[in-house]
Amino acid sequence: MLELFLTFLKIGAVSFGGGYGMISLVREEALSHGWLTSDEFINMIAVAESTPGPIAINMATFIGSQEYGILGSALATLGVVLPAFLIIITISALIKNFIKYKGVQAFLSGVQPCVVALILSTAFTMLLSSLLGFSNIGDAFTINIVGIIVLPVIILISLLWKKLKKKKISPILLIVISAVLGMILGPIFNM
Repeated sequence: MLELFLTFLKIGAVSFGGGYGMISLVREEALSHGWLTSDEFINMIAVAESTPGPIAINMATFIGSQEYGILGSALATLGVVLPAFLIIITISALIKNFIKYKGVQAFLSGVQPCVVALILSTAFTMLLSSLLGFSNIGDAFTINIVGIIVLPVIILISLLWKKLKKKKISPILLIVISAVLGMILGPIFNM
């Protein structure tokens, strides 16, 4: 359990950009420790996105619970939030004096591209894994026909909604539509 706590403490300490920036680190650690398979990780992201709360906390809680029950979920969750909590407490006490320094501004400017790269890398990895079943170099492709159909349909619905309603569609509604499409198309394509 100590390893679980320390792993999520490390993830929380070195991650910038919120939960989405943590996804690639959580994936790397969960797979390397054998806590999840690549497919389980993709499913966990879907569940974490569909449940209330920040995705990184949901992922930590899920993995901790799967490995060590309630105590594991509490330790993993504490590990992932503790660094951010301590940093925010410190920064909030010093923010007015802290942000004016050029070094702090340079640090934040340098971290932003890294966060974008982490998020894009995770999105690309998830796309390859969920649509083509490809998670490691040398893996065979297993095409997910349902996913390949649902993705453009959801993109089209999102674009049409924005065009017609002049606002973005709720992510919750998109998740529900995706789930319904999966339940309809899954039996058709023998999933």
